Amino acid sequence: MTARYDGQAEWYDDYIGPSAGTNVAWIVDLLGPGEGRCLDIGCGTGQYLEATRSTGRTVVGLDRSADQLRLARRRDEAPLLQGDATMLPFSTGTFATVTALWVSTDIDDFPGLVKEAARVLLPGGMLLFYGVHPCFNGPHIEPRPDGATIVHPTYRITGWHKRSRWWREGGVRDRVGMSHVPLPNLINSFIDAGLNIARVTEPLEDPIPRVLAVKAFRA
Repeated sequence: MTARYDGQAEWYDDYIGPSAGTNVAWIVDLLGPGEGRCLDIGCGTGQYLEATRSTGRTVVGLDRSADQLRLARRRDEAPLLQGDATMLPFSTGTFATVTALWVSTDIDDFPGLVKEAARVLLPGGMLLFYGVHPCFNGPHIEPRPDGATIVHPTYRITGWHKRSRWWREGGVRDRVGMSHVPLPNLINSFIDAGLNIARVTEPLEDPIPRVLAVKAFRA
């Protein structure tokens, strides 16, 4: 089956380039200094591999899209694998850290991803989720020209959303579609996977938060 981002890699890399830079400092701060192996689930075109490595970790990237990985290999020398985030090709307790950056809107089974991330973590290992804020960003959200946000009743619809009239033509939603995980479902994914949530933040300090970060640890 063709990955959704195959055929969109160059466009997407250009599209997220400017915003990726604004998130790096937050991701590095949330990770903190570390060591050992780190799995970046949904590494995409590799925009955050070097930032993660700068914390002292040894990074391995995984993505469903061969097209995205092609660009990631041009950008970084980290080991990169093509694979399914809900069936990770690694033994239990392989990684000291797992990052899941901007993945919740691109996957059918977010709880399955978190469960697999927890499985491959070492005891005491950390999972960092950093991505779309499910309350104020996503397929149910209509941004207004004045900076306000309209939240449509479709907020409670989990999974993939049909295209809506408020989606911007030619944007990510329009090109590859978008899945949605309501806030309780997202937080409960960590709890149900047996992880201990240590910190929840809304990075970037925008008046209406567009980003949510969750830092959790395996017992």
